[in-house]
Amino acid sequence: MIISRRRVAPSLIWQFLSPPLAITLAIATGYLFLTVQDLPAQAILVDFLISPLSDSYSLVEIIGKATPLLICALGLSLCYRAKIWNIGAEGQFIAGALIGGAFALYLDDWPSWLSLPTICLAGIAAGSFWAGISAWLKISFKANEVLTTIMLNYISLHLLAWSLNGPLKDPEGFNFPESALLADSVLLPSLLKTGYLSMGALIALLLTVLLFFLNRNSILLFRFRLLGEDESSARFSGLSTKRLTLQAMAISGGLAGLAGIIEIVGPVGQLTMNVNFGFGYAAIIVAFLGRLNPIGMLFASLLMSITYLGAENVQIGYGIPRATTSIFQGALLLYLLATDFFINFEISTARAQPA
Repeated sequence: MIISRRRVAPSLIWQFLSPPLAITLAIATGYLFLTVQDLPAQAILVDFLISPLSDSYSLVEIIGKATPLLICALGLSLCYRAKIWNIGAEGQFIAGALIGGAFALYLDDWPSWLSLPTICLAGIAAGSFWAGISAWLKISFKANEVLTTIMLNYISLHLLAWSLNGPLKDPEGFNFPESALLADSVLLPSLLKTGYLSMGALIALLLTVLLFFLNRNSILLFRFRLLGEDESSARFSGLSTKRLTLQAMAISGGLAGLAGIIEIVGPVGQLTMNVNFGFGYAAIIVAFLGRLNPIGMLFASLLMSITYLGAENVQIGYGIPRATTSIFQGALLLYLLATDFFINFEISTARAQPA
């Protein structure tokens, strides 16, 4: 008989082994999935995972797509360390993009040094507010934050659709649900002289470094970890679990909102329904794949970004739908959760007792 027993202490070996094993299993599943369909699995996987690294243009695109993933994941990691299951980064991302984008449309006559900080703060505030709704429901009515954040994702998406078919719609846009193009004065400058790499990439890197040091030196982040590890101890030490929940959700939502507005005033350049790239959902995988560690999430976001570009390659070269990305990401999360089981539990066999 096979039984599972909780380990005395989490396994350090499995903490390091789990992510590469999950990636390997996801690739193997993809290989099997393609082979069953009589497709050239090896060639497709090369185009999916290796070809995006082949030229400088693709590398810039990888960094660009990794930027919102990383910023969202950094915020989610704070909630997850506190055992607050924020699944709403997607909705908070859209809220930041929507409100920040609206500010950008009406502040185009301001100087850049004043308009850009104002626009980014508006996006951060919108994301924090959107996450704060779920936090308030949790601390006031004990509503499950998993359900409320997921439902708010759909609400924010429909608010975006309503806005782009109503008050923010471009009157000269041939009836498409999109805003007017943003003025150059409200767009983030590029880090490159040739090609475009948004200043948001530098912001994401600075946030990663900042969170890396705050994880070791910030009292607030220590309180988040204490809340996650033992809520009763947090209460006994005099901490307000309600306040900590609100703070964690607000910071997490604010970073997701920042990621959203960075996309709008960066590579997208206008409000459109295509701003919803699923970055908020993919950031959940990035957070867990990176072990909630800022440096780990940096590399995980680059890996996830490669899958986005790889999906475009196989769509063009083999006619495979871009949903391939979602299949790979879903398999990766499934295997990651499965292998993470062995961090806290060990499997052993026991001889069944005779009746």
